[in-house]
Amino acid sequence: MKKIKLVALPVLCADVFDGTNEIRPGGEALNFSVHAAEFSEFDVTLLGVIGDDDYGKCIMSSIANKNINTKYVRVDKTHPTAHNTTYLTEKGDRYYKEDSWTGDVLENIVLDDAETKLICESDVVFIHFGASCFDQVLELRKKHKFKLAVDFDVNRDFDKMEQYAPYVDFFMISGKPELAVYFKAYSNQYDGLFNMSFGEIGSVTYHKGTEYRVTAKKVDNIIDTTGCGDSYHAGFVCSYMLSKDINAAMLTGSQIAANTLSHYGGFEF
Repeated sequence: MKKIKLVALPVLCADVFDGTNEIRPGGEALNFSVHAAEFSEFDVTLLGVIGDDDYGKCIMSSIANKNINTKYVRVDKTHPTAHNTTYLTEKGDRYYKEDSWTGDVLENIVLDDAETKLICESDVVFIHFGASCFDQVLELRKKHKFKLAVDFDVNRDFDKMEQYAPYVDFFMISGKPELAVYFKAYSNQYDGLFNMSFGEIGSVTYHKGTEYRVTAKKVDNIIDTTGCGDSYHAGFVCSYMLSKDINAAMLTGSQIAANTLSHYGGFEF
């Protein structure tokens, strides 16, 4: 059976947990690719940039035994690997301070010919809306047949976001239930899957005007919420690509997200 070609890009970073000196590899693309690689039907490639430092080495070491093609991970010798000082509340929720993030290595990414070819020949591509190469990937999607999955995260400019709706196949965001009205409206005009995660409440997807809802899996002992959304998105996208069943895809995403909540970081290694 021919495998489904998936590319995740471009955010790879290290989460440094305050007070524990623990380093956890993370970033939307890295977390997504690890969980996508758990589906044997997928051929997963990670595309991004790291620095020539211990953070970068930690990231690459953490996925050395995963079924992920890392050929397209660049090493930038002029900037440190992106990293985030992560703080946790007593309930396990993460938060950051103004000076938490160091990410110059991820700014101004321009895809080269080999990376562009890789994307164009893929079946599905996952990217974060805030990625510096997002517009370049969007233009490729307009001309080629791959499915595009975009994490719009906490973006709230729904009027601006709508311009992307004709080209995004998996339109995903985290938010509150009252914001779902925007996705329902989108789904009446565009063909994509419009998915909104509500954390512990559950999630909703709209497709051609029809609403699909699932409740979140109960987790008795939440350790850390880092990477929970990325885990859900990987399960949702991969499951749907295999089954074309929206409810099943949402349930799969919820289960993987629940597993992620039980440990530090976006994945275990």
